[in-house]
Formats: sequence, C-alpha cells, structure tokens
Amino acid sequence: MWWLITVLSFLLGRVCDGGITSSYIREAAPSTEIPKKDFPPPSGYNAPEQVHITQGDQIGRSVIVSWVTPVNKHPKYMTYWEANDKDGIKRNRVRSKTTTYRYYNYSSGYIHHATINKLEYNTKYMYELGKGNNTRRFWFTTPPEVGPDVPYTFGIIGDLGQTHASNQTLEHYLGSRKGQTVLYLGDFSYADVHPYHDNEKWDTFGRFVEKSNAYEPWIYIAGNHELDFAPEIDEHSLFKPYKHRYHVPFRASQSTSPLWYSIKRASAHIIVLSSYSAFAKYTPQYNWLEQEFAKVNRSETPWLIILLHSPMYNSNNYHFMEGEGMRVVFEPWFVKYKVDLVFSGHVHSYERSERVSNVQYNITDGLSTPVKDPSAPVYITVGDGGNIEGIADSFTEHQPDYSAFREASFGHALLEIKNRTHAFYNWHRNQDNVSVSGDSIWFYNRYWFPKEESTYSSSTKTA
Repeated sequence: MWWLITVLSFLLGRVCDGGITSSYIREAAPSTEIPKKDFPPPSGYNAPEQVHITQGDQIGRSVIVSWVTPVNKHPKYMTYWEANDKDGIKRNRVRSKTTTYRYYNYSSGYIHHATINKLEYNTKYMYELGKGNNTRRFWFTTPPEVGPDVPYTFGIIGDLGQTHASNQTLEHYLGSRKGQTVLYLGDFSYADVHPYHDNEKWDTFGRFVEKSNAYEPWIYIAGNHELDFAPEIDEHSLFKPYKHRYHVPFRASQSTSPLWYSIKRASAHIIVLSSYSAFAKYTPQYNWLEQEFAKVNRSETPWLIILLHSPMYNSNNYHFMEGEGMRVVFEPWFVKYKVDLVFSGHVHSYERSERVSNVQYNITDGLSTPVKDPSAPVYITVGDGGNIEGIADSFTEHQPDYSAFREASFGHALLEIKNRTHAFYNWHRNQDNVSVSGDSIWFYNRYWFPKEESTYSSSTKTA
C-alpha cells in the first residue's frame, strides 16, 4: 500500500519535506480585466442593478437584499412572495434604506438595502425590484432550520476580481450546480489598483457577480483591497465603498463592527474575522471573539468554521507570514474550541494544511515549530479567484511539514457538509471549459468524530 501511495504522490506532484506541491501547469484564461463596456447596466430608465443578497440574521430566517438605482432613489421598496404562490397574490413589501457616497471624483448611485424578516426555512421566494417596465425579478431559497445533522453545501471563492480568469472561476462554480451559499473570502472589485481607486469598478463588479449573488447569499469578509485608504487623494475613511455597498448582520451576533460577525447556517457556525482591524488583547474584535466562542453550541451547529482574509499558514513567498500576528493571538482559541476549518484568501494560489498548531510558541525557549494537533483546524487558502494581479506562483522551495497540498492555479472550492461527523471537500482548478478536481478530502468533525483524516486526496479527476 505504501509503495502505491508513493507512486501516486509523484504522479500528482513533487513530494517535498511536507505534502504535495502539484506539478500541474495551468491553462487558464488570462488575468486581464474585462472591459467596463462588457458589463453594461440593465436596460431601462433607473433600472435596479448590482443586485446581491446575504443572510440578514444569525439563524437564516432573514435576507438582506441590496441593489443600486443609478438616477433616482425611488422606488425605495421591494416585493417578495413564496414561489409556490404562482400568481404572487400574497405579496409582501419591504422598504429599503438608501445611501450614497463620494470617493474622489466618483459619485455613487443610490444604494438600497432592504431586510426581509421572518422567512420560512427551506423555502423558495421570488422577489422584484424596480417599477413598471423596469421591474426585475429574482429568487432565492432559504436554508434548512439550524440543526446538527442538516446537510448543506457551501461554495468557497476568494480574490475574484473581474478578469477573464475571474469569469472562468465563477462560471465553473455556477456550472457545478451544487453550492447553496458562497463563503466569499475578500478582495472584490480591485478598484484600488486603478488610478484614483476607480470606483466604477465597484459598479462593474456588482453587475458581474449578480448572476450568482442575486440568487444565493454570499457571506462577505473584507480584504486588503477593500481598505481604500488613499490620503494622497484625501480619502482617509477605511472601507468606505465596501461598507456602503455591502451590509451584513453584525448586530445579530452582538458585534460592534460589520468587519467581524457570525452566522449560523444549517449545521455550521461561521465566524468572520477582520485581518485589517485591531485584534490584540482588549480590542473590540478580540473581546467579541472571546465571547463568541463561548456561545458556540456544537450540539446545535457541530461544524465550526472561521473566515478571514490573510492566511495564518502560508508557504507561498507572496504574503509570507502576513497573518502571523493574528495567528499568535487567536490560534490558542482555535485549538481550545476545536475549530474544524479556517478559510482564507489573499494569496493568489491554493493551499491546504495538515491539522497543525503552534500554540507552544515561546520566544524565550525556541519553541516555534508547528506540530500535528488533532484539536487544530485545517487551514485552507482559496485566494485563487482569478484577479488582475495574477497567480502567486512562488512557493517556498522546500514544502514545510504543515503543508499537505499546494498548487499555483485559479479555481474555487465546495464544502459539502453531510452530517455532524462528515464533510466532503473538493477544490476545483480552472482548466479550459471543464471544472477539474485538483484536491479532495473527507473532513471529520473535531467535536463529534475527531479521527485523523488521510493527508492524500483523490485528486485530478474530472468533475
């Protein structure tokens, strides 16, 4: 058996000090941006656009619907009804709160946020925005009621941008027809890489992802490209475009900031953290997370998942050790509370770690090496959405022991939670017109079934 694993390892990639560095050479669409003209607004005067939804409470019975009207703030409402009401007779109306902002020489349209409450679980709803001939119709499905053995599938995408490669990633994800909610790991429009942080790129990004985000919730985290701090053009307010455009239910989890919050969805308790906000002891984010971990009920939501932008474990020379400060502060809690998975973006490649921890770290006695730890999470970097900055193809020459699999390719991932003990994880690389499975593994829940998983995956199968 061991000789077979060794042979397979060399076929899949190069065996290093740690796990596998894939030798796959990607053939993907280029990381060149799609022109603005290819993302036109919908036809019609003041037609609603850039429609996107996210969870609106902590338990999945509420949805925040957001959209932009370019000319007039009216109508400031949306209508919705259960899809099985074919005639839409029992329509409900919700008013929106409207905001605008200026960024250097850019003025936004009217940004609407409407929250629908008291929805039924596991139910398809239709909703309409606009008025008269400019009305646009969409739909979404609410999750099952929160419970320990509720199956659910999350899509995982990070650092998407709006390039031809980005479109390939999103089309491959949509083509799988498996994901029910996207865990989005930060870095949205990449407006900040353009002169004066060209905020029209926020508009084109919203139009680009509408084909997914208007129909299924995306759970958002802010990345470094959402900071938009540009004192040279007198823009000093951090996260200004992001905070105006993307609303999240942070108050439902007693957070004081939309940059860190939590939700429960199906059988998962998902915690969103901010890599670019203060996190040291006594800070608001630190205090909130300490209290949040104490609230987690693994009998209700057995899967404990963390989302953050900057990876804590990363063997790529790009952004190497940028997440070290947060790791030192928060990793002891990750181990204590038996976090199952930590997803991050930022590094524009793919990497999956072993279950390791470095909580024995001590600068006085030299203990600073990650070791295998059955109570530790697996750290997964999925920052490979396809953005304009291109692929991060500079892994460290010797793969560290903590790294199980890594590959410099664009792609997306799926996490299929089956029950309280098992979840199937699959990362898909982008290749031509086919979504190819590059890495897959069964994860075992750390609280209910803390069995060691197999390091090697059944990869390179066509999905």
